[in-house]
Amino acid sequence: MRRTPAPARVAPPRQLPPLRMFRIGGSGPEDVVVDAAGRVLTGTDDGRIRRITLPGPRGGARVEEIARTGGRPLGLEVLPDGRLLVCDAERGLLRITPGTERGTGAARTEVLVGSVAGVPLRFCSNVTAAADGTLYFTAASLRYGLRDWQADIVEHSGTGRLLRLRPGGEPEVLLDDLQFANGVALAADESYVAVAETGAYRLTRLWLTGPRSGVRDTLIGDLPGFPDNLSRSADGTLWTALAAPRTAPLDRLHRAPAPVRRAAAAAAVHLRLPPRRVARVIGVDADGRITHDLVRHGTGYRMITSVYEHRGTLVLGSLMEPGIAVCELPSRTHSG
Repeated sequence: MRRTPAPARVAPPRQLPPLRMFRIGGSGPEDVVVDAAGRVLTGTDDGRIRRITLPGPRGGARVEEIARTGGRPLGLEVLPDGRLLVCDAERGLLRITPGTERGTGAARTEVLVGSVAGVPLRFCSNVTAAADGTLYFTAASLRYGLRDWQADIVEHSGTGRLLRLRPGGEPEVLLDDLQFANGVALAADESYVAVAETGAYRLTRLWLTGPRSGVRDTLIGDLPGFPDNLSRSADGTLWTALAAPRTAPLDRLHRAPAPVRRAAAAAAVHLRLPPRRVARVIGVDADGRITHDLVRHGTGYRMITSVYEHRGTLVLGSLMEPGIAVCELPSRTHSG
């Protein structure tokens, strides 16, 4: 059973405030999270996990390397005990215990999920943790890896998965036909889990409790771009970065027969299209109503793949930029 999608646009977008970028010594900080001490954590394309202490108005950021995954870290989640969950596109779902604050102890990395039903877990994308320790995480595609993510979007293969790992249990597949499964987040009351279907321009919801438990529906659909990672703020807002705006040619291609899409995907493997110079992030409430819709055109910080709200500031990550970016959080958009 699927419910009618919530309308994606109820008011014109507002201007995203000017961005301030901080170089971090590595490229592609794909996901950003903030720990209990207010420090930003991110993973880069060299396999390193970096911790950034943001400065005051005029200072520089302090950057520390706290771990190396040996693969390509993507989505992150800070656990209450200070350990870090990492979705590694090459190694699977990891848990990292950082070294000591003064650098006198090495980080420890555990592979929590390296395979599912005997099949290696590849392209693990994003993860979130419930209060009881249950983990919900995504695998973007069974057909393509991170390097060829554009081909999966073009082919519209629908092989992404939402998975769950209960404490002491084995990983289980909750949803297995998602269009490039990406960001994942729980509702504040943990009544549902939301997953970004990047290739379908929507946030899909799976109810976990109550009379609709087990029902899949659409939290918000028909988004104006490709939703990427998800995060939930202290007031319950679900934030998603739109990595790129949608285009009419790709929309038409998604309606084409499968052989046409496969041929186009084969070409996409060899054709790397540069990202457009636009930055956009959207916040929605628990019912899928837009509370923030912020866009900036002509920006030098492109392909935003994550957004995290922290104390009146938005922290942004990108699959391709050499650092993170921050800006002020404007007031809410009235959604009617």
